[in-house]
Order: sequence, then C-alpha cells, then structure tokens
Amino acid sequence: MAENKPSSIEDSVLILDFGAQYTQLIARRVRECSVYCEILPFDTPVEEIRARKSKGIILSGGPSSVYEDGAPRCDTAVYDIGVPILGICYGAQLMAYQLGGKVSPSESREFGRAVLQVTDSSGLFAGLGKNLVCWMSHGDLVETPPEGFVVTAHTDSASVAAMENRARKLFGVQFHPEVVHTPCGVEILRNFLYNECGLEGLWTPASFIESAVKEIREQVGDGKVVCGVSGGIDSACVAALIHKAIGDQLTCIFVNHGLLRLSEADKVRETFKDHFKIKLVYVDAEERFLKRLAGVTDPETKRKIIGEEFVRVFEEHASQIKDANFLGQGTLYPDVIESGTKNAAVIKSPHNVGGLPEDMKLTVCEPVRWLFKDEVRKVAAQLGLPEDMVWRQPFPGPGLAIRIVGEVTKERLDTLRHADDIVVQEIKRAGLYRDLWMGFAILAPIQSVGVMGDQRTYDDTIIVRAITSEDAMTADWAKLPYDLLERISNRVINEVSGVNRVVYDISSKPPATMEWE
Repeated sequence: MAENKPSSIEDSVLILDFGAQYTQLIARRVRECSVYCEILPFDTPVEEIRARKSKGIILSGGPSSVYEDGAPRCDTAVYDIGVPILGICYGAQLMAYQLGGKVSPSESREFGRAVLQVTDSSGLFAGLGKNLVCWMSHGDLVETPPEGFVVTAHTDSASVAAMENRARKLFGVQFHPEVVHTPCGVEILRNFLYNECGLEGLWTPASFIESAVKEIREQVGDGKVVCGVSGGIDSACVAALIHKAIGDQLTCIFVNHGLLRLSEADKVRETFKDHFKIKLVYVDAEERFLKRLAGVTDPETKRKIIGEEFVRVFEEHASQIKDANFLGQGTLYPDVIESGTKNAAVIKSPHNVGGLPEDMKLTVCEPVRWLFKDEVRKVAAQLGLPEDMVWRQPFPGPGLAIRIVGEVTKERLDTLRHADDIVVQEIKRAGLYRDLWMGFAILAPIQSVGVMGDQRTYDDTIIVRAITSEDAMTADWAKLPYDLLERISNRVINEVSGVNRVVYDISSKPPATMEWE
C-alpha cells in the first residue's frame, strides 16, 4: 500500500515510538511548531533512520521499565548518528540506561502536576523561568545520569527531572512537554527544534501541498485515479490535491450508499458542480449496501462490509475508465492509529483502513494519510475550498450505519436521519456549530415506556452526542446549554415518529470513542 509520505521534506524530525499514549500528541506539538515529523517504531534500523536525513530525533514515553527483560529499546547506535536527540519520560530513562546511567523504581510514583525547578536556563529552558509547572506520569526515574550529562532541572520527587549532554546534543526530560498540563511545553519543544536541531519551521500548508503534489505525480505517473468523495473535507481535500497534481487523470466517484444524512446526496452533487471542475460519477448503491448489511449487528463486521463494498463499487466503475488503477481516499492519521500499529492495539477499523479487502485491484493513493483533521482543514483552505466545506463537521465513511446500534434498516435510517437533522439545525441555530468537533444523533436499540397524547408508548431512544476536540485523538463531551438540549429533545420527540425519549452522552475520549460503533 502506498503511503504517500512527503519524504522529500528534510527539515524534519523523527519520533521513535515506545508505546506511549502521548506519542501522537508529541507529533501534534512538533507540527504546531511548523516542523514536519514522522513516527517510526522504536526498533527501526539505524540505517533507515540515518537515510531519512532528519535533523533531530525524539524518543517517546512508554509504559515499560527500561531494566525489565523484553523492554522496548532502540539500537544504541542511534545516539551516534550525530543529530540532537530528546528523550521524553521513558525515552529519557532509556537514554540514561543505555549510556551508562542508573534508572530505578521511584519511591513515590509521580502522576500529575509538579513544579520543575530549573538549574540551567540554557538549552531546553532558554527564555523560560526558574520554576515551571510540568506534568509527570512515571513510576521509574533516573537516579544517576550517564557520564558527560548534567542535571538541568529537578522536582521534589525527581532529582533528575531534566538532563543534557551539550557536547553530544543529547537531552532528556522526565516530564511530558507535549501535554497541555505543561504550560511551557511547546516552548521547550520549540527550543529543542529550533535552537538545538537548527530547524527553520518550513512545515506549512503550502509546503505540504507542494510536496504532496510531487509525491502524487511520482506515484501515479501516466495512470488514472478514481477518488471516492462524500462531500466531507477529507475526501474533498484529497480530490483537490490529486486534481492539482494530475488534472483530468482524476475521476471522482460519489457513492450514495444510503447511509448519508438528510438531503446529503443532493448537496454533494451541487457542491461539486458549483465549486469544482472535476469529473464526477454519481452511483446510487443504497439497495446494494442495505442488502449486504441486512441482519448484521456487529460494528466491526459493519465497517468491513461497507469498506469492501465501497472498493467493489469503485473497481466496477474504474474498470470502465482506461488505465484507472489508483484509488484516492481521505484516510487520516487518527484512522491509521486506531486501526492498530506495532505498539498500539486496534480500537476500531475505519472502513478505509482495516476494512479494505486483501484482494484489492486498485492501488491506494492517500495524500493526507499522515495529517490530523485540523491540518487537513488548513490545507483545504490553502487550496481554496469553500469555507462551509472546510468547516463541515467530520462524518464517518460508514455513515449512519455506525450511528445505528444494531441492525441497519431503511426504516431505522429514516428515523435517525430526521433526528440527526434536528440536532444539527439546533446546534447551528445556537451558534455553536464551529465550536464543536461533532454534534450528532445515535439511534439505540433501546425501547422504553412513555406517555404521548394520554396513551402509552413503547418507542425508540435517540442519544445526542456532542464533543469538543483538537485532533480527534482525545475529546471531551460538550457542555451544551440546557435550553439547547431542551429544544432538541422537544423537537425530536414531537417531530420524529417512533421516538419517545432523548438522552445526552456525557462520555469523553478516552475511555469512550467519538462514534458509538
């Protein structure tokens, strides 16, 4: 599978992943500093790391203890590559352990806020104060730093909260600069990236577009691409990128799988007609998808069925286009992460990642595979996409199928479509649409007793889900005003046939996920 990484960018750093829950957050913070980064497995061969020609390396945190058998460790030759290296938490402990220092269990495990007392304000702490709030999350600590290292900061519980070897440009911090609970964390990372690595901050939407266009041209050559579009920002951005790269070699296919929101099929066709000069093929496949989904209740099975059927539809229509052998799609970095990596479990299988069939006839072209949602929006705006499309709330590829808990039927889809439209209408009316990552309705297979018109009812339940997030990796439930929730509830119960109860989901991610399935 083609990865379409912008490998031509040399003004970058690499992150070696030791299995931390915050590894992807490190990448987010690095990119916020306008520096491109890639996450690689901890045991990536030194030759491959060196070949990347990156200007720095970051060793992530991780749940293991460096002195245990089987603990993840990078090749010690990494420290001799000649570029600055920053170890974070486990990464700092590993650096100390591998270079001859001593790491041991902490007498008092440190989880939460701590006051960092800086003893050397050069290096990572340049321009910052002497007493800084930081976020700790560790059970081990560096007891003795390796030879050649000096301690640059400590806390009440950690005598080596930060260390560095200036001659070799090796740095370690016991705390987590990537989390928002470390207020000066971005400045610390920026000091490492700019002052120590000599990076120039060349990672911008414009530079990404230039690099992505080059990568697409190299991958596709004289071939042709069919690109699935849904009207969402991810697929629209991909379509615009691919069209910029290869022009009329692109044909977009919009598959109406019958799992879309109210009137969405018409809106997508109108948008492409009004704002794009790209060939668009419309496919009405509602009956086909519903037939495949009949009787299916398991969410992973739903996703895989939808993913496979999407590909089959594309293959059928691509076969009618001479030399069409590439499938463009809007896979994002969180999709890749949640599908499972070497150091992370499968959370769910996005239909366009874990749901892809093994015998695919099309080669995947995924130019935004390594971007987060907010980065896609910046790229889309740079490409000139309409504002209402750029800021449209995310909608899952499997559509309403994963917002219906249990079997998907035409009747249940119609019920959910109507309820969901009311939720979105009222959120927009309240002026909160842009403040939310997503606001939508879920139809649960839960029936309860109600009283409507002095008569007993035993009808369905609609669940309202509204969340705030920066990157879809974590999310908080939105504290919507009570009067807004009241309007939504009243309208849904009064206007949607077969519903007599509305409840509000107050779960954050983690432990919950964005969607219900």
